[in-house]
Amino acid sequence: MDKSLNYLALARKGGRVELGEEPVGAVARAGKAYLIIVASDAGDHTWRRAKSYVAGTDQQCLKIAATKDELGLAIGRTSLAIAAFTDAALALAFVKATETPDPKALEVLENKVKRLKTRQQEAKAHKRNVRFGKK
Repeated sequence: MDKSLNYLALARKGGRVELGEEPVGAVARAGKAYLIIVASDAGDHTWRRAKSYVAGTDQQCLKIAATKDELGLAIGRTSLAIAAFTDAALALAFVKATETPDPKALEVLENKVKRLKTRQQEAKAHKRNVRFGKK
């Protein structure tokens, strides 16, 4: 679990994760959360709310083996029950680093990362073509 928590800490330092129930709900309703993680010892209410945030969307929700205290320690807080990744590549790396990756979440996130990379390459090529006069 250490490696996956390192990805969580990295995402926090880069501003690519929302922490806590209210910010996670806001980012999930806006459709900008790629992965929502919930601590293993979080309450049933928190788990139900996390599942309701992603219902009807292709956002993923995982209950991980880490406790609230372990998640909090990873990001520099006393405890953390719920977090949402807003970067697809970091979310994919987190899922791959967990002990037992969820196959559905893995497949969805891999497709999203592939699409994002393709869009970035197309935008870069377009910018280069505009710069050098190609149409």
